[in-house]
Amino acid sequence: MPSRSEVITPALLRDWALPVPTGGKEARGTVLVVGGSRFTPGAVLLAGVAALRAGAGVLQLAAAESTAAALSIQVPEALVVGLPETADGAVQGDPGDLLGGLVAEADVVAVGPGLKDIDATRALLHVVLDAAGPETSLVLDAYALGALSHEPDLLVGSGRPVVLTPNLTEARHLLGRKPGDDLDADAVELARRYDAVVSLYGHIATPEGRAWREESGDAGLGTSGSGDVRAGLLAGLLSRGAEPAQAACWAAFAHAVSGQRLVPRYGRIGFLARELLDEIPYTVATV
Repeated sequence: MPSRSEVITPALLRDWALPVPTGGKEARGTVLVVGGSRFTPGAVLLAGVAALRAGAGVLQLAAAESTAAALSIQVPEALVVGLPETADGAVQGDPGDLLGGLVAEADVVAVGPGLKDIDATRALLHVVLDAAGPETSLVLDAYALGALSHEPDLLVGSGRPVVLTPNLTEARHLLGRKPGDDLDADAVELARRYDAVVSLYGHIATPEGRAWREESGDAGLGTSGSGDVRAGLLAGLLSRGAEPAQAACWAAFAHAVSGQRLVPRYGRIGFLARELLDEIPYTVATV
């Protein structure tokens, strides 16, 4: 029997309104994106700008040191820190004390966009978890999810506010099997197993078994970098004060509807992930 989930609609989101912080940028929180490699700095850029577009007050990017200068030019709004690299251009698993200090001061840490090397990512994830405070919200994406699949009890019982954002391939690693036809059930299984909110291909679940689904997504979202935008969008909503399930539902809807808004200009397929970024503020504001 298929799992039961609630469809995410504008009416549902209006009744679950996002916090609207008052005051300066500090009131909207600091997002730190940890990711990138020598060959994939764009993932960090997309996630970081999406976080700002969703309302984060302060953005910090920590990526492979060979990309830091270019990222600081491309995203002048952000503090950009270069992390030591392996010979293959991946971020090292033990990047030194600087990253720990950034994690400790951040309100939200998104780990994974653009990372390579599963062993280095596992070590990096431990650095983040050791440095993060108990109230620091975490978004785990891409290779960070692969790392988590090797240590499935890593978050269990921690009480941390965490959202996992697997695609279908990453869900296979986390589940230990291919996802089935009932993605609602798979999302609930993952949420319970890893003790975190899960956003799986528009299907959101909590460890307690609550579930929602987003039905506005279209084929155009299946494009390179789209998942990085979604992870950053989610981090930005957490930074402005949303709780994990709320942020996941709003992010899934805003991601999908931002894609819909591009269809008249580019068709159902053919728009780029970076073009989603400019649609996010209007989409969120007009739910």
